[in-house]
Amino acid sequence: MRRHTVAVTATGLSLVFALLAAGAVVVGVAVGEERAFAAVALEQEVEPEAESEPDPEPEPDPRPVPDELVPPSPLRTCTIASQAADPRLGQFQAHVIDIATGDTLFDRNGDVAQPAASNMKVLTAAAALAALGPDYRLTTRVVAGDEPGTVVLIGGGDVTLSALPPGEESFYPGAPKLADLAAQTVAAYAAANPDEPAITRVLLDTAYFPDEDRWDSSWNRSLQTIGYASEVTALQVDADRSNPRAQESPRSTDPVGRAGQAFAHALAGAGNPGGAPAFERGAAGGGGQLAAVRSQPMAQLMERMVLDSDNSLADSIGRVISRHYGLGGTAASLTPAFVQALGAYGIPTERLVVRDASGLSNLNQIPPAYLAQLFTVIERSPELQVITRSLPVAGQSGTLRTRFGGANSSAAGQVTAKTGWIDNVFTLSGLMTASDGSRIAFSLYALGPVNFSAREALDTVTTAIHGCGDNLANI
Repeated sequence: MRRHTVAVTATGLSLVFALLAAGAVVVGVAVGEERAFAAVALEQEVEPEAESEPDPEPEPDPRPVPDELVPPSPLRTCTIASQAADPRLGQFQAHVIDIATGDTLFDRNGDVAQPAASNMKVLTAAAALAALGPDYRLTTRVVAGDEPGTVVLIGGGDVTLSALPPGEESFYPGAPKLADLAAQTVAAYAAANPDEPAITRVLLDTAYFPDEDRWDSSWNRSLQTIGYASEVTALQVDADRSNPRAQESPRSTDPVGRAGQAFAHALAGAGNPGGAPAFERGAAGGGGQLAAVRSQPMAQLMERMVLDSDNSLADSIGRVISRHYGLGGTAASLTPAFVQALGAYGIPTERLVVRDASGLSNLNQIPPAYLAQLFTVIERSPELQVITRSLPVAGQSGTLRTRFGGANSSAAGQVTAKTGWIDNVFTLSGLMTASDGSRIAFSLYALGPVNFSAREALDTVTTAIHGCGDNLANI
Protein backbone atom coordinates (compact mmCIF):
# COMPACT_ATOMS: atom_id res chain seq x y z
CA MET A 1 0.00 0.00 0.00
CA ARG A 2 2.82 2.33 0.79
CA ARG A 3 4.47 1.55 -2.46
CA HIS A 4 1.31 2.56 -4.32
CA THR A 5 1.16 5.82 -2.47
CA VAL A 6 4.71 6.72 -3.42
CA ALA A 7 4.04 5.84 -6.98
CA VAL A 8 1.00 7.99 -7.10
CA THR A 9 2.85 10.84 -5.54
CA ALA A 10 5.68 10.52 -7.99
CA THR A 11 3.25 10.45 -10.84
CA GLY A 12 1.53 13.63 -9.56
CA LEU A 13 4.82 15.44 -9.22
CA SER A 14 5.77 14.49 -12.75
CA LEU A 15 2.50 15.96 -14.00
CA VAL A 16 3.11 19.19 -12.13
CA PHE A 17 6.58 19.57 -13.60
CA ALA A 18 5.23 18.86 -17.04
CA LEU A 19 2.59 21.57 -16.67
CA LEU A 20 5.14 24.09 -15.41
CA ALA A 21 7.37 23.34 -18.36
CA ALA A 22 4.47 23.80 -20.72
CA GLY A 23 3.58 27.11 -19.04
CA ALA A 24 7.11 28.33 -19.54
CA VAL A 25 6.84 27.56 -23.22
CA VAL A 26 3.51 29.37 -23.43
CA VAL A 27 4.89 32.38 -21.63
CA GLY A 28 7.90 32.38 -23.87
CA VAL A 29 5.68 32.34 -26.91
CA ALA A 30 3.57 35.18 -25.49
CA VAL A 31 6.62 37.24 -24.70
CA GLY A 32 7.99 36.60 -28.11
CA GLU A 33 4.73 37.68 -29.74
CA GLU A 34 4.64 40.86 -27.67
CA ARG A 35 8.18 41.73 -28.71
CA ALA A 36 7.39 40.97 -32.29
CA PHE A 37 4.23 43.16 -32.14
CA ALA A 38 6.24 45.97 -30.58
CA ALA A 39 8.74 45.79 -33.38
CA VAL A 40 5.99 45.96 -35.97
CA ALA A 41 4.45 48.92 -34.14
CA LEU A 42 7.79 50.75 -34.18
CA GLU A 43 8.03 50.23 -37.90
CA GLN A 44 4.52 51.59 -38.38
CA GLU A 45 5.22 54.75 -36.39
CA VAL A 46 7.63 56.02 -39.03
CA GLU A 47 5.00 55.64 -41.73
CA PRO A 48 2.46 58.54 -42.26
CA GLU A 49 -0.91 57.85 -40.77
CA ALA A 50 -3.81 57.36 -43.07
CA GLU A 51 -6.36 60.21 -42.98
CA SER A 52 -9.21 59.42 -40.68
CA GLU A 53 -12.85 60.10 -41.46
CA PRO A 54 -14.02 63.54 -40.11
CA ASP A 55 -16.24 63.44 -37.10
CA PRO A 56 -19.90 63.87 -37.99
CA GLU A 57 -21.52 67.26 -37.31
CA PRO A 58 -23.05 67.28 -33.85
CA GLU A 59 -26.82 67.31 -33.76
CA PRO A 60 -28.16 70.81 -32.85
CA ASP A 61 -29.53 71.17 -29.37
CA PRO A 62 -33.28 71.63 -29.79
CA ARG A 63 -33.51 73.65 -26.59
CA PRO A 64 -33.48 77.48 -27.17
CA VAL A 65 -30.46 79.24 -25.72
CA PRO A 66 -30.68 83.04 -25.19
CA ASP A 67 -27.93 85.17 -26.71
CA GLU A 68 -27.57 86.95 -23.41
CA LEU A 69 -29.09 86.81 -20.03
CA VAL A 70 -32.31 88.75 -19.66
CA PRO A 71 -32.05 91.25 -16.81
CA PRO A 72 -34.51 90.67 -14.02
CA SER A 73 -37.74 92.66 -14.18
CA PRO A 74 -38.39 94.95 -11.25
CA LEU A 75 -41.05 93.84 -8.84
CA ARG A 76 -43.57 96.67 -8.85
CA THR A 77 -45.99 96.84 -5.96
CA CYS A 78 -48.04 100.06 -6.26
CA THR A 79 -51.57 99.48 -7.54
CA ILE A 80 -54.23 101.77 -8.98
CA ALA A 81 -56.75 98.96 -9.38
CA SER A 82 -59.35 100.58 -7.15
CA GLN A 83 -59.15 103.95 -8.94
CA ALA A 84 -59.33 102.22 -12.34
CA ALA A 85 -62.47 100.38 -11.23
CA ASP A 86 -64.38 103.61 -10.50
CA PRO A 87 -67.82 103.15 -12.11
CA ARG A 88 -67.78 106.79 -13.23
CA LEU A 89 -65.19 105.74 -15.81
CA GLY A 90 -67.63 103.45 -17.63
CA GLN A 91 -65.60 101.29 -19.98
CA PHE A 92 -62.06 102.20 -18.93
CA GLN A 93 -59.06 101.89 -21.24
CA ALA A 94 -55.52 102.98 -20.48
CA HIS A 95 -51.86 102.70 -21.35
CA VAL A 96 -48.99 103.99 -19.20
CA ILE A 97 -45.28 104.02 -20.14
CA ASP A 98 -42.09 104.73 -18.19
CA ILE A 99 -40.33 107.00 -20.68
CA ALA A 100 -36.79 106.27 -19.44
CA THR A 101 -37.07 102.51 -19.91
CA GLY A 102 -39.92 102.22 -22.39
CA ASP A 103 -41.59 99.73 -20.05
CA THR A 104 -45.37 99.45 -20.11
CA LEU A 105 -46.32 100.04 -16.50
CA PHE A 106 -50.07 99.65 -16.84
CA ASP A 107 -52.48 98.62 -19.57
CA ARG A 108 -56.23 98.17 -19.83
CA ASN A 109 -57.18 97.31 -23.44
CA GLY A 110 -54.72 99.93 -24.59
CA ASP A 111 -54.45 98.50 -28.09
CA VAL A 112 -58.18 98.78 -28.79
CA ALA A 113 -58.94 101.77 -31.03
CA GLN A 114 -61.69 104.13 -29.86
CA PRO A 115 -62.78 107.74 -30.46
CA ALA A 116 -60.15 109.95 -28.83
CA ALA A 117 -62.18 113.20 -28.69
CA SER A 118 -59.87 116.25 -28.58
CA ASN A 119 -56.82 114.09 -27.87
CA MET A 120 -56.95 113.87 -31.65
CA LYS A 121 -55.39 117.33 -31.75
CA VAL A 122 -52.11 115.90 -30.47
CA LEU A 123 -51.96 113.71 -33.57
CA THR A 124 -52.83 116.74 -35.71
CA ALA A 125 -50.00 118.75 -34.17
CA ALA A 126 -47.50 115.92 -34.61
CA ALA A 127 -48.64 115.31 -38.19
CA ALA A 128 -48.41 119.01 -39.07
CA LEU A 129 -44.90 119.31 -37.68
CA ALA A 130 -43.81 116.20 -39.60
CA ALA A 131 -45.45 117.20 -42.89
CA LEU A 132 -45.23 120.99 -42.89
CA GLY A 133 -42.58 121.88 -40.32
CA PRO A 134 -42.67 124.44 -37.49
CA ASP A 135 -42.01 127.45 -39.75
CA TYR A 136 -44.75 126.78 -42.31
CA ARG A 137 -47.27 129.62 -42.76
CA LEU A 138 -50.71 129.69 -44.34
CA THR A 139 -51.09 132.30 -47.06
CA THR A 140 -54.16 134.28 -48.16
CA ARG A 141 -53.70 135.95 -51.55
CA VAL A 142 -55.36 138.41 -53.90
CA VAL A 143 -54.77 138.20 -57.65
CA ALA A 144 -56.02 140.27 -60.55
CA GLY A 145 -59.22 139.04 -62.19
CA ASP A 146 -59.71 138.38 -65.87
CA GLU A 147 -62.10 141.33 -66.26
CA PRO A 148 -61.49 145.02 -65.54
CA GLY A 149 -62.29 146.06 -61.97
CA THR A 150 -62.18 142.46 -60.71
CA VAL A 151 -59.88 140.91 -58.12
CA VAL A 152 -59.89 137.38 -56.70
CA LEU A 153 -59.51 136.65 -52.99
CA ILE A 154 -57.98 133.17 -52.64
CA GLY A 155 -58.33 131.32 -49.35
CA GLY A 156 -55.40 129.27 -48.13
CA GLY A 157 -56.93 127.65 -45.07
CA ASP A 158 -56.00 130.34 -42.55
CA VAL A 159 -58.91 130.58 -40.12
CA THR A 160 -56.97 133.07 -37.99
CA LEU A 161 -57.20 135.80 -40.66
CA SER A 162 -58.91 138.63 -38.78
CA ALA A 163 -61.49 141.20 -39.82
CA LEU A 164 -60.74 143.40 -36.81
CA PRO A 165 -59.18 146.78 -37.57
CA PRO A 166 -55.49 147.48 -37.00
CA GLY A 167 -54.59 147.76 -33.33
CA GLU A 168 -57.29 145.35 -32.16
CA GLU A 169 -56.49 141.73 -31.36
CA SER A 170 -58.77 138.78 -32.01
CA PHE A 171 -58.81 135.48 -30.16
CA TYR A 172 -55.63 134.79 -32.17
CA PRO A 173 -53.12 137.45 -31.06
CA GLY A 174 -50.76 138.43 -33.84
CA ALA A 175 -53.00 137.07 -36.58
CA PRO A 176 -52.82 138.62 -40.08
CA LYS A 177 -55.36 141.33 -40.81
CA LEU A 178 -57.81 141.62 -43.66
CA ALA A 179 -57.21 145.38 -43.48
CA ASP A 180 -53.54 144.85 -44.41
CA LEU A 181 -54.51 142.62 -47.32
CA ALA A 182 -57.02 145.21 -48.54
CA ALA A 183 -54.52 148.06 -48.32
CA GLN A 184 -51.98 146.11 -50.37
CA THR A 185 -54.67 145.22 -52.90
CA VAL A 186 -55.91 148.79 -53.42
CA ALA A 187 -52.38 150.13 -53.84
CA ALA A 188 -51.23 147.37 -56.21
CA TYR A 189 -54.39 147.48 -58.33
CA ALA A 190 -54.22 151.24 -58.69
CA ALA A 191 -50.56 151.03 -59.68
CA ALA A 192 -51.37 148.43 -62.33
CA ASN A 193 -54.49 150.27 -63.55
CA PRO A 194 -53.86 154.00 -63.14
CA ASP A 195 -56.60 154.96 -65.60
CA GLU A 196 -59.26 152.75 -63.95
CA PRO A 197 -58.11 152.12 -60.37
CA ALA A 198 -61.51 151.21 -58.93
CA ILE A 199 -62.12 147.65 -57.78
CA THR A 200 -65.78 146.90 -58.47
CA ARG A 201 -66.00 143.15 -58.05
CA VAL A 202 -64.42 140.50 -55.82
CA LEU A 203 -64.42 136.79 -56.59
CA LEU A 204 -64.04 134.44 -53.61
CA ASP A 205 -61.92 131.40 -54.50
CA THR A 206 -62.30 128.58 -51.95
CA ALA A 207 -61.08 125.70 -54.12
CA TYR A 208 -58.21 124.85 -51.76
CA PHE A 209 -60.74 122.83 -49.74
CA PRO A 210 -63.77 121.27 -51.51
CA ASP A 211 -66.97 123.15 -50.59
CA GLU A 212 -69.12 120.03 -50.57
CA ASP A 213 -66.97 118.61 -47.77
CA ARG A 214 -67.21 121.53 -45.36
CA TRP A 215 -69.28 119.79 -42.64
CA ASP A 216 -68.83 116.17 -41.55
CA SER A 217 -71.99 114.11 -41.32
CA SER A 218 -70.97 112.77 -37.90
CA TRP A 219 -70.91 116.29 -36.39
CA ASN A 220 -73.90 117.81 -34.65
CA ARG A 221 -74.92 121.15 -36.13
CA SER A 222 -75.31 122.51 -32.60
CA LEU A 223 -71.52 122.79 -32.56
CA GLN A 224 -71.94 125.85 -34.79
CA THR A 225 -74.67 127.55 -32.83
CA ILE A 226 -72.98 127.13 -29.44
CA GLY A 227 -69.69 128.29 -30.89
CA TYR A 228 -67.44 125.22 -30.81
CA ALA A 229 -66.70 124.88 -34.52
CA SER A 230 -67.06 126.51 -37.92
CA GLU A 231 -67.55 124.90 -41.28
CA VAL A 232 -64.28 123.78 -42.84
CA THR A 233 -63.70 126.27 -45.65
CA ALA A 234 -60.47 127.53 -47.16
CA LEU A 235 -61.61 131.15 -46.73
CA GLN A 236 -63.01 132.56 -43.49
CA VAL A 237 -62.17 135.26 -40.98
CA ASP A 238 -61.76 134.88 -37.20
CA ALA A 239 -62.73 131.20 -37.55
CA ASP A 240 -66.20 132.55 -38.45
CA ARG A 241 -66.85 133.78 -34.89
CA SER A 242 -69.59 136.33 -34.34
CA ASN A 243 -67.34 137.80 -31.65
CA PRO A 244 -63.76 137.60 -32.93
CA ARG A 245 -62.35 138.03 -29.41
CA ALA A 246 -64.22 135.16 -27.75
CA GLN A 247 -63.11 131.55 -27.72
CA GLU A 248 -66.65 130.22 -27.86
CA SER A 249 -68.82 132.34 -30.11
CA PRO A 250 -71.67 131.36 -32.47
CA ARG A 251 -70.62 130.59 -36.03
CA SER A 252 -72.55 131.28 -39.21
CA THR A 253 -73.80 128.98 -41.93
CA ASP A 254 -71.83 130.92 -44.56
CA PRO A 255 -68.26 131.63 -43.46
CA VAL A 256 -67.17 132.37 -47.02
CA GLY A 257 -69.86 135.03 -47.48
CA ARG A 258 -68.94 136.60 -44.14
CA ALA A 259 -65.30 136.79 -45.25
CA GLY A 260 -66.29 138.32 -48.60
CA GLN A 261 -68.35 141.00 -46.92
CA ALA A 262 -65.54 141.81 -44.50
CA PHE A 263 -63.04 142.12 -47.36
CA ALA A 264 -65.35 144.41 -49.34
CA HIS A 265 -65.63 146.72 -46.31
CA ALA A 266 -61.87 146.56 -45.81
CA LEU A 267 -61.29 147.61 -49.44
CA ALA A 268 -63.55 150.60 -48.92
CA GLY A 269 -61.69 151.45 -45.73
CA ALA A 270 -58.39 151.23 -47.58
CA GLY A 271 -59.50 153.93 -50.04
CA ASN A 272 -60.74 151.87 -52.96
CA PRO A 273 -62.19 154.38 -55.46
CA GLY A 274 -65.09 152.01 -56.04
CA GLY A 275 -65.97 151.81 -52.34
CA ALA A 276 -67.17 148.42 -51.12
CA PRO A 277 -67.36 146.22 -54.24
CA ALA A 278 -69.79 143.41 -54.90
CA PHE A 279 -68.56 139.90 -54.13
CA GLU A 280 -69.43 136.38 -55.21
CA ARG A 281 -67.86 132.96 -55.38
CA GLY A 282 -65.58 132.32 -58.33
CA ALA A 283 -62.28 130.86 -59.44
CA ALA A 284 -58.98 132.59 -60.05
CA GLY A 285 -57.79 132.89 -63.61
CA GLY A 286 -54.29 133.73 -64.70
CA GLY A 287 -53.97 137.16 -63.13
CA GLY A 288 -50.84 138.20 -61.31
CA GLN A 289 -50.62 138.48 -57.54
CA LEU A 290 -51.57 141.83 -56.04
CA ALA A 291 -51.34 141.14 -52.31
CA ALA A 292 -50.74 138.45 -49.68
CA VAL A 293 -50.72 138.01 -45.92
CA ARG A 294 -49.40 135.03 -44.00
CA SER A 295 -50.35 133.37 -40.78
CA GLN A 296 -48.10 132.96 -37.80
CA PRO A 297 -45.67 130.02 -38.04
CA MET A 298 -47.14 126.55 -37.65
CA ALA A 299 -45.43 126.12 -34.27
CA GLN A 300 -47.43 129.05 -32.87
CA LEU A 301 -50.65 127.82 -34.43
CA MET A 302 -50.03 124.44 -32.77
CA GLU A 303 -49.71 126.06 -29.36
CA ARG A 304 -53.04 127.84 -29.74
CA MET A 305 -54.77 124.77 -31.16
CA VAL A 306 -53.64 122.39 -28.39
CA LEU A 307 -53.79 124.69 -25.37
CA ASP A 308 -57.29 126.00 -26.12
CA SER A 309 -58.52 122.92 -28.00
CA ASP A 310 -59.43 125.01 -31.04
CA ASN A 311 -61.54 122.84 -33.35
CA SER A 312 -61.66 125.15 -36.37
CA LEU A 313 -57.90 125.59 -36.39
CA ALA A 314 -57.34 121.85 -36.06
CA ASP A 315 -59.67 120.86 -38.89
CA SER A 316 -58.24 123.47 -41.22
CA ILE A 317 -54.68 122.30 -40.55
CA GLY A 318 -55.74 118.71 -41.12
CA ARG A 319 -56.96 119.63 -44.61
CA VAL A 320 -53.72 121.51 -45.30
CA ILE A 321 -51.77 118.35 -44.42
CA SER A 322 -53.89 116.48 -46.97
CA ARG A 323 -53.18 119.11 -49.62
CA HIS A 324 -49.47 118.89 -48.82
CA TYR A 325 -49.49 115.23 -49.82
CA GLY A 326 -51.57 115.90 -52.94
CA LEU A 327 -54.68 114.23 -51.52
CA GLY A 328 -57.18 116.99 -52.29
CA GLY A 329 -57.98 118.39 -48.85
CA THR A 330 -61.01 116.16 -48.34
CA ALA A 331 -62.13 114.59 -45.09
CA ALA A 332 -61.89 111.18 -46.74
CA SER A 333 -58.18 111.75 -47.36
CA LEU A 334 -57.30 112.42 -43.73
CA THR A 335 -56.47 108.85 -42.74
CA PRO A 336 -53.88 108.30 -45.50
CA ALA A 337 -52.53 111.82 -45.00
CA PHE A 338 -52.06 111.36 -41.26
CA VAL A 339 -50.65 107.85 -41.65
CA GLN A 340 -48.07 109.21 -44.07
CA ALA A 341 -47.12 112.11 -41.80
CA LEU A 342 -47.12 110.19 -38.53
CA GLY A 343 -45.10 107.38 -40.06
CA ALA A 344 -42.06 109.57 -39.46
CA TYR A 345 -42.25 108.75 -35.75
CA GLY A 346 -41.85 104.99 -36.11
CA ILE A 347 -45.06 103.99 -34.31
CA PRO A 348 -47.35 101.46 -36.05
CA THR A 349 -50.31 103.30 -37.58
CA GLU A 350 -52.44 100.47 -38.95
CA ARG A 351 -55.18 100.93 -36.34
CA LEU A 352 -55.63 104.68 -36.92
CA VAL A 353 -58.83 105.98 -38.49
CA VAL A 354 -58.94 109.77 -38.91
CA ARG A 355 -62.39 111.14 -39.71
CA ASP A 356 -61.50 114.70 -38.67
CA ALA A 357 -58.48 116.50 -37.25
CA SER A 358 -60.26 118.08 -34.28
CA GLY A 359 -61.62 114.95 -32.59
CA LEU A 360 -65.26 116.06 -32.82
CA SER A 361 -66.25 112.93 -34.73
CA ASN A 362 -67.12 109.74 -32.90
CA LEU A 363 -65.82 107.85 -35.93
CA ASN A 364 -62.16 108.57 -35.21
CA GLN A 365 -60.34 105.45 -34.01
CA ILE A 366 -57.14 105.88 -31.97
CA PRO A 367 -55.82 103.30 -29.45
CA PRO A 368 -54.73 104.71 -26.06
CA ALA A 369 -51.44 102.84 -26.53
CA TYR A 370 -50.77 104.87 -29.68
CA LEU A 371 -51.19 108.15 -27.82
CA ALA A 372 -48.96 107.01 -24.95
CA GLN A 373 -46.29 105.92 -27.43
CA LEU A 374 -46.60 109.20 -29.32
CA PHE A 375 -46.12 111.15 -26.10
CA THR A 376 -43.02 109.05 -25.41
CA VAL A 377 -41.64 110.12 -28.80
CA ILE A 378 -42.62 113.74 -28.11
CA GLU A 379 -40.77 113.69 -24.79
CA ARG A 380 -37.62 112.30 -26.42
CA SER A 381 -37.63 114.64 -29.46
CA PRO A 382 -36.38 118.23 -29.12
CA GLU A 383 -38.14 119.22 -32.35
CA LEU A 384 -41.50 118.23 -30.83
CA GLN A 385 -41.18 120.18 -27.61
CA VAL A 386 -43.55 122.78 -29.04
CA ILE A 387 -46.29 120.21 -28.40
CA THR A 388 -45.17 119.71 -24.80
CA ARG A 389 -45.18 123.48 -24.26
CA SER A 390 -48.69 123.65 -25.72
CA LEU A 391 -50.24 121.16 -23.31
CA PRO A 392 -52.48 122.45 -20.52
CA VAL A 393 -50.91 122.15 -17.06
CA ALA A 394 -52.95 120.50 -14.31
CA GLY A 395 -54.53 123.14 -12.11
CA GLN A 396 -52.81 126.00 -13.95
CA SER A 397 -53.60 126.53 -17.64
CA GLY A 398 -55.80 125.80 -20.62
CA THR A 399 -58.52 123.19 -20.29
CA LEU A 400 -56.91 121.85 -17.08
CA ARG A 401 -56.94 125.19 -15.30
CA THR A 402 -59.86 124.28 -13.03
CA ARG A 403 -59.02 120.59 -12.59
CA PHE A 404 -56.81 118.62 -10.17
CA GLY A 405 -58.00 120.29 -7.00
CA GLY A 406 -58.82 118.83 -3.60
CA ALA A 407 -57.69 115.23 -3.19
CA ASN A 408 -55.99 115.36 -6.59
CA SER A 409 -53.97 118.50 -5.89
CA SER A 410 -50.74 116.53 -5.35
CA ALA A 411 -50.50 116.13 -9.13
CA ALA A 412 -51.24 119.80 -9.88
CA GLY A 413 -48.39 121.38 -11.79
CA GLN A 414 -46.83 117.96 -12.44
CA VAL A 415 -49.17 116.79 -15.20
CA THR A 416 -49.30 118.29 -18.71
CA ALA A 417 -52.03 116.69 -20.77
CA LYS A 418 -54.61 117.08 -23.51
CA THR A 419 -58.21 116.81 -22.46
CA GLY A 420 -61.01 115.44 -24.61
CA TRP A 421 -64.78 115.24 -24.52
CA ILE A 422 -67.54 114.31 -26.94
CA ASP A 423 -70.74 112.38 -26.27
CA ASN A 424 -69.91 109.11 -24.45
CA VAL A 425 -66.18 109.80 -24.50
CA PHE A 426 -63.85 111.51 -22.00
CA THR A 427 -60.09 111.29 -22.52
CA LEU A 428 -56.92 112.55 -20.90
CA SER A 429 -53.47 111.89 -22.38
CA GLY A 430 -50.09 113.42 -21.80
CA LEU A 431 -46.97 113.53 -19.67
CA MET A 432 -46.14 113.81 -16.00
CA THR A 433 -43.28 113.97 -13.56
CA ALA A 434 -44.26 111.35 -10.99
CA SER A 435 -43.65 111.65 -7.26
CA ASP A 436 -40.47 109.54 -7.57
CA GLY A 437 -39.13 111.81 -10.33
CA SER A 438 -39.78 109.40 -13.19
CA ARG A 439 -41.22 110.74 -16.43
CA ILE A 440 -44.42 109.02 -17.44
CA ALA A 441 -46.48 109.02 -20.67
CA PHE A 442 -50.11 108.05 -20.30
CA SER A 443 -53.44 107.88 -22.09
CA LEU A 444 -56.77 107.30 -20.34
CA TYR A 445 -60.22 106.79 -21.91
CA ALA A 446 -63.62 106.73 -20.16
CA LEU A 447 -66.22 105.40 -22.58
CA GLY A 448 -69.87 104.48 -22.74
CA PRO A 449 -72.74 106.07 -20.79
CA VAL A 450 -70.43 108.45 -18.92
CA ASN A 451 -71.02 112.03 -17.80
CA PHE A 452 -68.92 114.93 -16.57
CA SER A 453 -68.11 113.10 -13.35
CA ALA A 454 -65.75 111.03 -15.50
CA ARG A 455 -63.41 114.02 -15.59
CA GLU A 456 -62.78 113.87 -11.85
CA ALA A 457 -62.44 110.10 -12.03
CA LEU A 458 -59.80 110.47 -14.75
CA ASP A 459 -57.99 113.06 -12.63
CA THR A 460 -58.06 110.63 -9.69
CA VAL A 461 -56.52 107.82 -11.77
CA THR A 462 -53.89 110.25 -13.04
CA THR A 463 -53.06 111.35 -9.50
CA ALA A 464 -52.72 107.71 -8.46
CA ILE A 465 -50.32 107.09 -11.35
CA HIS A 466 -48.38 110.16 -10.23
CA GLY A 467 -48.10 108.71 -6.73
CA CYS A 468 -46.91 105.30 -7.91
CA GLY A 469 -44.40 106.47 -10.49
CA ASP A 470 -42.09 103.73 -11.73
CA ASN A 471 -43.42 101.40 -9.02
CA LEU A 472 -46.81 101.19 -10.76
CA ALA A 473 -47.90 97.56 -11.07
CA ASN A 474 -49.94 96.27 -13.99
CA ILE A 475 -52.58 94.61 -11.83
